[in-house]
Amino acid sequence: MLIVQDVDLTPNPQALKFVMSEKLLTKETRNFPTKESAEDDPLAKGVFEIEGVVSVFYMDRFITIEKKPETGWGVIQKGFVEFIKGFDIKTVPPEQEIEGATIEETELLKQINQVLDQRVRPALAGDGGGLELVELNGFTLSIRYQGACGSCPSSIRGTLVAIENLLKREVNPSIEVVSA
Repeated sequence: MLIVQDVDLTPNPQALKFVMSEKLLTKETRNFPTKESAEDDPLAKGVFEIEGVVSVFYMDRFITIEKKPETGWGVIQKGFVEFIKGFDIKTVPPEQEIEGATIEETELLKQINQVLDQRVRPALAGDGGGLELVELNGFTLSIRYQGACGSCPSSIRGTLVAIENLLKREVNPSIEVVSA
């Protein structure tokens, strides 16, 4: 049975990270910024049925829920725990095999992903979020934050600058990072 093992605060005051008793995904991340986007995913769709939920992100062993500012966490936590108790983990859609990268896999992109996988994505996951690469155009990397990071004030400025500085130091000094 799937249960909530822990609840972690995130830097985003409108998001909480719920640590689960079982692994939900092995390699994918799933980000649902709207209720409509979750229509084909029973887990995310069920979470959106809880009053006040505005986005759902999950990967590995956690689910991050972002709420409306006027909604209290008590209502969401109670509804979420009840939903998870009755949720059949076997209904989580299977992970897709990645046949081709969405962005052309250049040597520069491989180096960027290596740094992001080792240094950035684990830190973002620790805060209930993730990072998707949208486009690499020359040396300009366009990224999209996921989960708690998606609407967090610190991700918009501080984290973006930190990622850019890290990539400039470790990959190429010409890299510029922009939010998609």
